[in-house]
Amino acid sequence: MSRTVDPAATASTTPMRRIALASCTGTTIEFYDFFIYGTAAALVFPKVFFPALGTAAGTVAAFATFAVAFVARPLGAAIFGHFGDRIGRKKTLISTLLLMGVATVAIGLLPGAETIGVAAPIVLVALRIAQGLAVGGEWAGATLLATEYAPTNKRGLYALFPQLGPSLAFALSSGTFLLVNLFVGETSDAFLDWGWRIPFLASALLVLIGLYVRVKVEETPMFARQAAHHRSSTGPLLGVFKNQPRELLLAAGSLAMMFAFFYIGTAYLTSYATATLGLSRTTVLSLGLLAAIAFAAATAFAAGYSDRLGRRRMVIGSCIVSIPGGLVLFPLIDTATPIAFFAGLTLTLVIMGISYGPAGALLPEMFRTEYRYTGAGMAYALAGVLGGGTAPTLAAELAGRYGGAAIGWMLAGFGVLSLLCTFFLSETRHRAMENPADEVTDGAEIPVETA
Repeated sequence: MSRTVDPAATASTTPMRRIALASCTGTTIEFYDFFIYGTAAALVFPKVFFPALGTAAGTVAAFATFAVAFVARPLGAAIFGHFGDRIGRKKTLISTLLLMGVATVAIGLLPGAETIGVAAPIVLVALRIAQGLAVGGEWAGATLLATEYAPTNKRGLYALFPQLGPSLAFALSSGTFLLVNLFVGETSDAFLDWGWRIPFLASALLVLIGLYVRVKVEETPMFARQAAHHRSSTGPLLGVFKNQPRELLLAAGSLAMMFAFFYIGTAYLTSYATATLGLSRTTVLSLGLLAAIAFAAATAFAAGYSDRLGRRRMVIGSCIVSIPGGLVLFPLIDTATPIAFFAGLTLTLVIMGISYGPAGALLPEMFRTEYRYTGAGMAYALAGVLGGGTAPTLAAELAGRYGGAAIGWMLAGFGVLSLLCTFFLSETRHRAMENPADEVTDGAEIPVETA
């Protein structure tokens, strides 16, 4: 495939504030679409799409469809990573945004099982796969957009912009569902009939805003220089597995805990609090808005300080805290008070944020320019499969059989796994993300810049 990047375009006049807005807006929209699915899976999908299964089995089935997207993420990372490394970051990011927007609006229009029968959950799964493909290609491109523009000593800070997307998206998701819930009433059938669809349909407006912002951004100068002078002798995906398989697998394992805590907090706890603890939807969604603030603060703190302390140290610290944090989570929230639920939800998101903040710079710094989009995206997607794809589904099963404490042990296990993987990772904050064109060869060592 021929490249479409102008070889002369090795510098950019795009202001950094536009880069920040483009990277943050995109991930916010993508994760908003992802989160409203998780919230709907917790609150309404068991009744709308799996009514014949009953409450418990319907909840497991709903979270199984939630997990489907994580299985699709590596495929999305491979597909969009290929084009991102071949034709550029900008065009690929526009494609992921469009795919996510179309799939999300389609879910909002999808009739339930009472209307079209078994076709409803089948189409739901297909649209969920499309969401997974989009997110698999989105995150790496957004972080590359920030880090490839950033100076070496501020890459952690610049990578914060796309990393704020999930916290902003969680706040938007909780806030949108809260407004709908307040409008139609806590016990009204209108929420099940049509109210839950409003957040999905509202995504169309956000996508239009995101597209407007992204078309105004130029291709990153780093990619333009690499595209002009060097082309890998293998494809991006083969290049990653051939030259950096160790980094790929260790990075995926090091972030598995982050995803497990994240989706237990943002998806499963919503179901647990309403169905098991008996808290109202209004209370749960309102507390989610407040917890999102703490999540954003933890992400910003960890991203900024990773430029001083190192990415690896921040992730290790998060993994260490996650082990006792997972064990105390459910004994805490099982007291069934709003304050305890808020404390538990905040704990999960803060632990996740401390890992997530530096991850925006860590993964791009680990891989070479010619397959960086693919490598960072694939590592992130595999971590999502390990942690996010399994944790909410296993949690529903574990809670039904052994109670909430079993979920805590599962989370602690993810903490141990990620701690071991991170221990074997190298620090990346002083790595050069680019070689002179005439020195770039397949399999070459990534150089290190002095501080």
